[in-house]
Amino acid sequence: MNEKISKIFSEKERIDRLRLIRSANVGPVTFHRLVERFGTAGAALDALPEICRQTGGKAPRLASIADAERELRAHAKAGAELVFLGEAKYPPLLAATEDAPALLSVLGDVGLLRKRAVAIVGARNASANGQHLAEALARDLGRAGLLVISGLALGIDAAAHRGALGTGTLGVLGGGVDVVYPRQNRDLYDAMRESGALISEVTPGEAPTARHFPRRNRIISGIARGVVVVEASLRSGSLITARLAGEQGRDVFAVPGAPQDPRGRGTNQLLRDGAILTETADDVLDAWSNGWQALAPAERAEPAPPKTAARAPRPAPAPAQSPPSDTRHDILSALSTAPTSIDDVVRITGARSETVQMVFTELELGGRIERHPGGRVSLRAAS
Repeated sequence: MNEKISKIFSEKERIDRLRLIRSANVGPVTFHRLVERFGTAGAALDALPEICRQTGGKAPRLASIADAERELRAHAKAGAELVFLGEAKYPPLLAATEDAPALLSVLGDVGLLRKRAVAIVGARNASANGQHLAEALARDLGRAGLLVISGLALGIDAAAHRGALGTGTLGVLGGGVDVVYPRQNRDLYDAMRESGALISEVTPGEAPTARHFPRRNRIISGIARGVVVVEASLRSGSLITARLAGEQGRDVFAVPGAPQDPRGRGTNQLLRDGAILTETADDVLDAWSNGWQALAPAERAEPAPPKTAARAPRPAPAPAQSPPSDTRHDILSALSTAPTSIDDVVRITGARSETVQMVFTELELGGRIERHPGGRVSLRAAS
């Protein structure tokens, strides 16, 4: 992704980026495609009505300047810092993922976002032994220099955060960064705000909903080098996080569970699928010992550009031509309400990957498809 390079955005571009990602039917992938296609968020906003007209869709509701300024005030009121993709403070491994959030709202120590990190996730209804192990893993991994990430849920997540409070821990929230959820974690939330960090990609004050959590999970796995799963049922959000980690090229670690305990079946399945068996922090550290230093430079903060005379901005690239209607029809016909990967659509239609991505962008803007974590798309169900 081109925006991995550290940039300093103008105030207008920051507002335009906030407007673009908050506009109807614009998700992270479509946001990136539009900025790459038109050069700036402002140019993409100007182009949206014509794109939708070409595809026969209704133009999406665009977030206004007043909407963006209102949200900026909400972040400031919450004490949160906004970090945009492309800026030096943005987590480097997350920036390399296809559906990296266009922005992150951060409470606490923003410098933690660039530390080498490991995620620890697991069951909400965790056993006492599972929580004790998660806390010990987090404490030992933190002492080894790693940032511990989790989702601030009850059970394993909360235990992992508690274990790493002394060394640095990052909570990825499903709602607004100022929304404490679940309420039972209020004291932990306050402690992390003081000595760790809390992040979210949604607007302040927004309550968490079921659709937010798979999206939150891809941030947890995306920031980390690997994900450790401690207790998980076969149909749990923790296994979704593990699957996303594998798709993002991250390592998956799993603590073996008792066969008679449903909370052990998910981790045992991960082990059968090739996860790294984990009983102590050393199992994680040993798995990374050879490539540790080689990967480290990507996660060092990039130096700010020298303060020289401002250069004239480069002209935005010419917009790519919209694909022919028959190609768009073939791509649309290959989709259903079941999530489908872009590779399958390319194979079925024979269209180039770039063409399929462009059509997906247009279809999402027209409200005809929905994107899912892992690069999958589906037709929107008729309402």
